Amino acid sequence: MSSDEVPGSAGDIGNAAIPGDAHFAARSPSGSYLPPLAGEPADDPLTPRGRSVWEPSRPTSAPPEEPARSVWEPARPTHPADPLTAPASEWASPSRETADAAAYALPSGRRSAAGDSTIRLIWIYPDLLSTYGDRGNLLMLERRARLRGIDVEPVEVNADQPVPRHGDIYLLGGGEDLPQVLAAHRLRADGGLQAAADRGAVIFAVCAGYQLIGTVFGGAHGEPVEGLGILNIRSGRGERRGVGEIVADIDPSLGVDRLTGFENHQGVTTVGPGVAPLARVVLGVGNGDGTEGALAGRILGTYLHGPALVRNPALADLLLSWAAGPLPSLAPADEAWTGRLRAERLAAVSG
Repeated sequence: MSSDEVPGSAGDIGNAAIPGDAHFAARSPSGSYLPPLAGEPADDPLTPRGRSVWEPSRPTSAPPEEPARSVWEPARPTHPADPLTAPASEWASPSRETADAAAYALPSGRRSAAGDSTIRLIWIYPDLLSTYGDRGNLLMLERRARLRGIDVEPVEVNADQPVPRHGDIYLLGGGEDLPQVLAAHRLRADGGLQAAADRGAVIFAVCAGYQLIGTVFGGAHGEPVEGLGILNIRSGRGERRGVGEIVADIDPSLGVDRLTGFENHQGVTTVGPGVAPLARVVLGVGNGDGTEGALAGRILGTYLHGPALVRNPALADLLLSWAAGPLPSLAPADEAWTGRLRAERLAAVSG
C-alpha cells in the first residue's frame, strides 16, 4: 500500500478486511453510503443484504413526502454517479452551496471569519480520512482554545458534503489507499479546500491527508494520482514501511518542542521549492530522507499520528496562534495530562 495504513489497523473505517480486488464503499458517521467506484461489482459486502443501496427502488405507490433535512445531513443520491468523474452536482444536493452559506451566516454584530472571535475548525471527510484516532486533533484544538476563553465552532464535513470556504483551521487525517484516492478526487471537484488555502486559512494534514494536498501521490498499486497541489510536495511508494514510534526535532524558529508520534505508511515524500521540511528525524522514517513533514505559510503536513496534536500540545498552540494571534499560557493544572503523556512517550523511545 503506497499511502497509508495497513489493513485492519485500529481506527480504520471498516473496509480493511475486504480483499484488494473487492470494491470499496464507506459508511459515514451519519449512516450514509458513498457511491461505488466506476466499474465495480454490485455485490458489495458492506451494503445491506438484498438490493444495493444505490439500486433505485421500484415503488408500487406514490412515495411519501421526504421530511426536511438539516443543512449538514448528507444528500440522498438517486443514482450511482461515478465519484471520480461526476461533477459535484451529481453527488451533492444542488442547493448545498446555498445551505453552506446559510449555515455560516454570522449573527448580527459579529465579524467575518478573518476577524471573528470564534474559531471555526473544519474536519474534512472523517468518513474517509480518520485513521488512528486523528479526530483527537480536532478535540485537542477545541480544548486548548476553550481553556483560553476562545469560542470554537467544530464542523465535521463528510465526503458527500461541500467543504466550507470560510473556516479558520482545516484538518485532514489518515486513511487507506482507496479512501485517499476518492478523497482527492472529491476535494478537487469541490474546490472548497483550495479556496480556503488561497484565502490564507490554516491547514493541518496528517499522513494520507498530507500526501493528497501535494501535487501527486501513489495510489493503491503505486500508480501516480493527482493531488490537490495546495502544498508543493510529491509522494510515492518507498522500499520500506515506516511503522512505530517517530521522534523528530522541529524547526527551532517555530518555538515547538521535539515532536513525538506514531507512523504507519510506506510513503516517500519530496519537498519542492517554496516548502520547508517540518522537522529532522531522530527516530523513525518520516519523509524517507531524514526529514519529517512539510511547512509552507500556514499549511503544515506530517506523517505523525498519535494523535499528533494530543502528543504535541505546543504544535496545537502553534496552529491556534496562526488563526487567533498570540495565545496566553495555560495554567499548570491544565497542562498536567498533556505533560504526562509527552514524558511517557519520550521516555519509551529513549529507553
